[in-house]
Amino acid sequence: MKTYNDIYLAARRRLKAAGVEGFQVEARLIACAAAGKTKEELFRDLKLYVTDTYEAKVEDMLRRRIEGEPVAQITGEWEFMGYPIQVTPDVLIPRIDTEVLAETAIDHLRSKEVSGSRVLDLCTGSGCVGIAIAKNVPDCRLVLLDKSLKALAVCRNNVFRNNLARCIMCLDADVLKPPPMLIGRFDLIVANPPYIPSGELGELDSSVKDYEPRMALDGGEDGLMFYRSIASKWKSVLKDNGWLMMECGEGQAEAIEEILRRCGFTDLARYQDTIGVDRVVVGRVTNPYSIHVKGE
Repeated sequence: MKTYNDIYLAARRRLKAAGVEGFQVEARLIACAAAGKTKEELFRDLKLYVTDTYEAKVEDMLRRRIEGEPVAQITGEWEFMGYPIQVTPDVLIPRIDTEVLAETAIDHLRSKEVSGSRVLDLCTGSGCVGIAIAKNVPDCRLVLLDKSLKALAVCRNNVFRNNLARCIMCLDADVLKPPPMLIGRFDLIVANPPYIPSGELGELDSSVKDYEPRMALDGGEDGLMFYRSIASKWKSVLKDNGWLMMECGEGQAEAIEEILRRCGFTDLARYQDTIGVDRVVVGRVTNPYSIHVKGE
């Protein structure tokens, strides 16, 4: 009979031979998910014998991974800034790049002298950004918004599993349209909108284009459709001196700054990811109801 350790080591070898870069971590994730155990529980039980059913389940997961399916969707879970996030084919897998957006928002909110800030998370998907903010700034109140009802179901589950129902509300709405009535006003808006130009979707890695939702990727002809709508339509729900913070793709920061400038935002700034790419663009609005004409 085989032990958990035998299965884990065999999974490592299989993934390494298949060219999976993170073979050690992914083997552990698969071994844990198949057993329904935490990392600590798996390591505690490494010397215990496994059933044929467990071995078959691991084998199926390995087959799917080697065929190209992301491990997060196979196991149904990923971590974002240390917090457990459920993942399904209806939401993007949280990326380390997006931690720049969450960390920028957290630092900003912590620097405020007034407590109880209201935060709006647009295009929330799994809810990972809003959840990280709520975990690190416990006195804030958040609204997490997405157009996809399936994504919102995942988001709500993540809110509950992270024990944040007391301070987070989930809402369905389309950011390409004006804000819903009575949504209120916010001190901060964060957004990780779709930003891949439509014509480039076919060039994405198969692990992305074949397994993650097109709705969460397609940013329109030039990739900037959602930024224009958020900056022009949603600034009205910001409080005076409120801030907008948005993640962007490589090479998009300058164009997004121009969009914000034309919509009346000031104090524009950029924040880089770990490899020096401008990943987050921020701006402040002093009169949310002012109208700015393109080219002004």
